[in-house]
Amino acid sequence: MASWCVRAVRQSYSVVASPSILRASPRLLCSAAQQKNGQGAEEEAKPEHSAAENALVEEKTQLEEQLKELTDKYKRALADTENLRTRRIQGFCKDLLEVADILEKATESVPKEEVSNNNPHLKNLYDGLVMTEVQMQKVFTKHGLVKLNPEGEKFNPYEHEALFHAPVEGKEPGTVAVVTKVGYKIHSRTLRPALVGVAKGP
Repeated sequence: MASWCVRAVRQSYSVVASPSILRASPRLLCSAAQQKNGQGAEEEAKPEHSAAENALVEEKTQLEEQLKELTDKYKRALADTENLRTRRIQGFCKDLLEVADILEKATESVPKEEVSNNNPHLKNLYDGLVMTEVQMQKVFTKHGLVKLNPEGEKFNPYEHEALFHAPVEGKEPGTVAVVTKVGYKIHSRTLRPALVGVAKGP
């Protein structure tokens, strides 16, 4: 019985001390160490990757804000330029309106009975003034400038400026009875209101 126990112990020792097991053990230990090191490297790389993403997001946000700011500045500059251009055009048109008023008064002041072949110089002058006035009105119309002569129309505070109110026979109250100075509109916007007298009830 004792001899059998000794043999069993020796066989167990030989299995434990087998060279194949001893050779395999370093490989197993190395593989385990590599797996552990790999997991550690991945864990270390994750914060670096996350930091890079955060930097890109922050840079993207800054660029978007800069783009928005530049776009707003461009739009404001464009609007200011357009407003300045519109004011200059309107100022130029108003100056021309004074010239048109003078031409109109000049033609109206000439006695029609004097305009005849018996007075060729006056007739030629009058015809030249009329032609100039007509041509100027054509230019005005071409560029969206329309004359307002509202006699007999309903008074419109957006297009007319009332100089007085008075009862006028044959005129409905609230209508324009007299036009002392014609007005003008440019592209549906009142450039100069017509100066009028408005009829009122007795």
